[in-house]
Amino acid sequence: MPRSDGALKYDRDGRLLFTRRMKREYTLLMPQMLPITFTMMKKVFELYGYKVDMLTSTHRGIVDTGLKYVHNDTCYPAILVIGQLLEALDSGNYDTDKVALLITQTGGGCRASNYIHLLRKALRRAGARHIPVVSVNLSGLERNPGFSLSLPMIRRLAIAMIYGDLLMWLRNQCKPYETTADAADILAAHWTDALVAMFGRGRGLSKKEIALRAADIAADFARLGRAGPQKTLIGVVGEIYVKYAPLGNNGLEDFLLAEGCEPVVPGLTDFMIFKINNRVVDAELYRGGALKKVVAGVFQRYIEGLQRVMIDAVKSQPVFRPMGSFRDLRRLVRGYVGYGNKMGEGWLLTAEMLELIHAGVGGIVCAQPFGCLPNHVAGKGMIRKIKDDYPHSNIVAVDYDPGATRINQENRIKLMLSNCKDGRDATAPSPQPETGDKITVSTAGRELRPATLPR
Repeated sequence: MPRSDGALKYDRDGRLLFTRRMKREYTLLMPQMLPITFTMMKKVFELYGYKVDMLTSTHRGIVDTGLKYVHNDTCYPAILVIGQLLEALDSGNYDTDKVALLITQTGGGCRASNYIHLLRKALRRAGARHIPVVSVNLSGLERNPGFSLSLPMIRRLAIAMIYGDLLMWLRNQCKPYETTADAADILAAHWTDALVAMFGRGRGLSKKEIALRAADIAADFARLGRAGPQKTLIGVVGEIYVKYAPLGNNGLEDFLLAEGCEPVVPGLTDFMIFKINNRVVDAELYRGGALKKVVAGVFQRYIEGLQRVMIDAVKSQPVFRPMGSFRDLRRLVRGYVGYGNKMGEGWLLTAEMLELIHAGVGGIVCAQPFGCLPNHVAGKGMIRKIKDDYPHSNIVAVDYDPGATRINQENRIKLMLSNCKDGRDATAPSPQPETGDKITVSTAGRELRPATLPR
C-alpha cells in the first residue's frame, strides 16, 4: 500500500510520488534535446497546468557534475542529462523543496530506460532524495497521481513534434543563406508561440488545420531574404540525444554553419514512428500481442498521415527540399539491417545514412556517444557496408564522451569537409521505388535568388 511521510507520499516499492498538490506548487525541470520541438512541448505541458522550466545550459561544468554522481563507464547522454539536472539543483535558482525532475523513459533495451534509476541514485548521494522524479513514458512504467498523459495531451504533443520538425527543417534550409541575421530563428520562435496559442484555443489540431498552418509556415520561410550559392549539405545522424542536443554534440549545427555548410538533420517524427512500429514488428516476429499490434498500427498510421501533411507543405514551396517519409526509410534499409534490430536507434540509424546519401548530401557526421552499444552497431558498424555500395559516400564517425576534446572532434569533421570541397562528395544514386514513392534528390549548385519578406 502507498505510504506517506509528512507531505511526501511513496508507493509500495518506496518510490517518491509526484502528487496532485505538487502539480500546483512545484516546478518541473526538463532537459533540452531539440531546441525548437522541446520548447513547443514545454508549452504544451504548461497548457495542462504544469510549471515547467527547460534547462539550456551547455558549459563543461555539467560534464563534471555528471561524473561526480554517475559512473564514468555509463553512456555519455546519461552523464550529461543527470549532470545538467543536478547542476541546476545546485545553482541556487530553484527552491529544492518545491522542484521535481522530468525525464523520458522509453521502456526498451536501451540504457535510457535506466536513466531514471541512475538519477534517483544521484539524488540520494547528493542529499536530495526528497525531490520527485517524474517519468514521461507511453509504456505504463511508472505512474504518479499528479502527472498523467491524457489522449488530448498526447495528441497535442504529437502535433507539436510535427510542427517542430517542420520548423527545424525549414530553419536549417534558410539560416545559411539569410540576408538578415537571425531572421530564420526569429520566424521559428514566432511560429512556436503562435502554434501553442492555437493549441490553447483548440485550433490547429485537425489534419485539415495542420495542412493549412504548415503551408502558411512554409510560405513564411520562403519569403525570408536569402542569397548565395548552394552550400555543402552535411547530414547529422547518430544516437538521438547527441544527434540533437547542443550540449551533447558541442553545438555541432552552429559549427557546421560557421564552416559554410548547410546542416541536414532528420527530424524526430521518424524516430517516434520507428518506436511505434517496433510494437508491430514484435508481434510479427514473435507471434504475440495481437491487440498491441492493432493499437500500434492505428497510432502509426495517424503519425504517418501527419508526416505526409508536413512533407506536402514543404513541397508547396519549390525552393525547399522536402524530407523523406518513414516508408522511404524502411525500403532503403532492406538488405542492410533487419527490422528486428530495434535497440536504441536500431535500423533507423542505418536508414537515415542511406536516405542522406540518396538525397545528394555531401557528407555525414555520425555522432557516437560513449557507452551506446546499439549506436555503434547500427551506426559506425554499418559504415563499411554502406561505403562498399556507395564508394563516394563521405561519412565520419565522431566520438562524444567526457574525455573527448572539442578540437579533436571538430578536426575530424573538418577533414571530412575538406573531402567534400575536393569534389569527393556523395553521389546521389537513383533509388528503385517499389510503391510509387520517390526520394527527393537535391539540386547541387543551384543559385538562391535574394528575396524579401513583405510586411
